[in-house]
Amino acid sequence: MAFVRSIERDDKEVRSAHPTQLVCKYMVGERDGMKVLQLNSYGSDDRDMPGKLSQTLQFSEESARQLYQILHAEFGFGDV
Repeated sequence: MAFVRSIERDDKEVRSAHPTQLVCKYMVGERDGMKVLQLNSYGSDDRDMPGKLSQTLQFSEESARQLYQILHAEFGFGDV
């Protein structure tokens, strides 16, 4: 569980796609006057406790904007 301060490009290459598939859910809330986007991943069907909260990433408006810009640049996403 972590709060994403910024997103930076890594010079390494992706070696393969991870075989494990899972569900990711998002929440939006406000804490200390700041809007926060939270992505939660849940255990895959193969885990001992399927569906259990596994990992959490929180984004501020600025780090969410960085993520949006990356998605736009890498996948060609425009305004939705």
